[in-house]
Amino acid sequence: MRAPNARELLDVWEAGFAQAPTERALALLAVACPETSRDTLAALSIGQRDARLLTLRVGLWGPQMEAVVVCPSCGERLELNLDAREMLSSSPGSQPGELSLSIAEYHVTFRLPTSLDVLAEEVGQRPPESALAILRRCLVSVQQGEGATSSDKLPEEVAAAVASRMAEADPLADIQLGLACPSCEHRWRAVFDIVSFIWTEIEVWAWRILSDVHTLARAYGWSERDILTISPTRRQFYLEMVGA
Repeated sequence: MRAPNARELLDVWEAGFAQAPTERALALLAVACPETSRDTLAALSIGQRDARLLTLRVGLWGPQMEAVVVCPSCGERLELNLDAREMLSSSPGSQPGELSLSIAEYHVTFRLPTSLDVLAEEVGQRPPESALAILRRCLVSVQQGEGATSSDKLPEEVAAAVASRMAEADPLADIQLGLACPSCEHRWRAVFDIVSFIWTEIEVWAWRILSDVHTLARAYGWSERDILTISPTRRQFYLEMVGA
């Protein structure tokens, strides 16, 4: 994996305006992992994909990540300092194959969700419906007693057990942060989504870099390509001289 250069990152950001979140994630990884086909990246489990996105984040801007959440009880804004390396430490490394679970009279064989599953269900459904549809796509076989049965007839408690087992096997697919509000002492769990987090960071970076390009192009007549090839340190020197 390598960190994309400024032009590559801008190209991904521009194309991302017309893309769903999962497509954006795959586009970022395609640039960062040119030796890996898009099909291979899309076939990674969600946790394995997000592990690569966390690694990409470290390569772009380091392991420290700052986030802001709002307390659902009193509305207080909390600033969080997160460490991508700490999150990566929970990655199992290799991606498991088929898994199985027996509960009550059901025996279920399943695999972990991938970006292909999410893409198939990402448009046109509400989150609860989409999550259940994704889970059903990952069921390899469902037996009730001695015979096979339809995945559509899977009881809610069995589906919940399968989802829980998926989370255990692929922990980075659903990163939960335990939070406590210092103002009202409310405690809750919040989901950390690396896809939306890194995309927000890229958007902020893109607008800043385009502003820099505009300033330097007006001052020196340089092209965007020329400006983007200048190192960030040297670019900052030129910006300071223009503003002097």
